[in-house]
Parts: sequence; C-alpha cells; structure tokens
Amino acid sequence: MDTFEGRGAMITGGASGIGLAVAKQLGARGARLVLADIEQGALDDAVAGFREAGVEAHGVICDVRKREQVEALADESFGKLGGVHLIFNNAGVAVGGPIVEMTHDDWRWIIDVDLWGPIHGVESFLPRMIEQREGGHVLFTASFAGLVPNVGLGPYCVAKYGVVALAEVLSRELREHQIGVSVLCPMRVGTNIGSSERNRADDYGGPAATSPVLSQDADNSDLAGKVLGVDDVAKLTVDAVVHNRLYVLPHEESRRAIRRRFERIDRIFEEQPTM
Repeated sequence: MDTFEGRGAMITGGASGIGLAVAKQLGARGARLVLADIEQGALDDAVAGFREAGVEAHGVICDVRKREQVEALADESFGKLGGVHLIFNNAGVAVGGPIVEMTHDDWRWIIDVDLWGPIHGVESFLPRMIEQREGGHVLFTASFAGLVPNVGLGPYCVAKYGVVALAEVLSRELREHQIGVSVLCPMRVGTNIGSSERNRADDYGGPAATSPVLSQDADNSDLAGKVLGVDDVAKLTVDAVVHNRLYVLPHEESRRAIRRRFERIDRIFEEQPTM
C-alpha cells in the first residue's frame, strides 16, 4: 500500500498500546478507522480523540475469541467505511510462568485470544477484501516469542509461533490478489500487556487465576531487549506496510537470537545420520 488516503483500516486492540499508536499513524496519513476493543471506556476515549483531530473513526466492542463477534465487526467495518483495505489483528494477552505450572484455562485463554483471534480476523475479513479487488494489507502482532522460545511464556510462544506461520503462509497465498502481509515481532514495548489479567473472563477463571508476566520495565535486567515506545514501533510497522515487508523486527538485539535458532536447526543436518 503506497497510500492510506481514504482507505479503510480496522484494528483490534485499537484502544491502547501498539494498536492505538498504529491507528494514529494511519489516521495522520488519511486513513478512515474502525477501532475494535474489549474495553468500552478506553475505546470511547480513543474514538473521541480521533474525531477531535478530524479523523474519521468508529468504535466497536469486540471479543476476538468469539467468531460471531468478529463477523459482526466485519459487517460494521465494511458498512461504516464502505471498504476495508487494511486489517490489523493486534489484540493479545499473556500469562507468565513455567509450562508445567500452566492450567488448562491458561492455555485456553492464551490460544483463544492470541491465535484464534487472528484466525477469526482472517476468516471474517479476508474473503471480503479479496472480493473488493482493491488490494490491501493484512497485519498481525506476534512477538519475538513467535520466533525464538522465551522461557516463562510457553503458551504465549505457542500462540505467537502460530501467528507467524499464519502470516508467512498468507504472504504467499495473497500475492495474486495484491494484498500484502506483515507480522510484527518485537521484544519489549511500553504497553499494558503485563496487566492482561484485567480482561480475563470468568470462563477462564477470571483475573485472579492469572500468573502475571514478568515486569516489562526497563529496570528488569532479567529480560532481553530495551523497552521501545509504542510510537516508534508504530512508525516502523506502518513503514513495513508501505514497503510490503513481511517481518517487522523493531529490536536490533533480537537479530543474534533469531540467527542462532536457525543455525541450530541447520546443524542438525550435519549431526544426524544420513538417510
């Protein structure tokens, strides 16, 4: 996408963090917005801010775990915007701790939001985008944890590896439709994902059932990578859309770990017996 002027964009998790920051970048470039979020107050504030700035913006409450709500979100998005040319499957949650300590509800919650959420977005929006015949872009928020295993974030890694795979396959399948794909894989970013439990529904045990992720603050030396601001990450993400880059890798520190992972895989061909 070389221009966002007049284009329709839908962003899940759009009321805060990376989602809101990307929405601001798109709105400043002339995009018309639908923000989806599970938090009514934050969503109302975000939409009001855009409208005060002269940006067309609409808010839709949506729980991405539920396909019927994402289908309704697609109906509203295409109805309000006339066309949707960019979808950003960004909503996500996290839970911390060793895999052996994870409850079944921990697994269900993370997979339902972080993996099924993007799948629902693809199911609900992509066929209509293809039918428009106007090109576009599909964007996902994954994580460094979707490229390299992160100790203490097992379910999150499983979900985010899946999101990366989803993006990689789509990037090939959508070329003929002139629809680009990008997947954002940052380390630490200044968001509120560390308090994900605030949105954990009762059918997963509620907020009290969550083991929080480690502090993402800069003073936590146990975690790799500096803490980047959401605005800087959003600028790089939108630049990746413009230039149709599949991977968005904001942290230079992640490069060595990613390389090591693939070198470990490659060495197996030398170490194992020849078939």
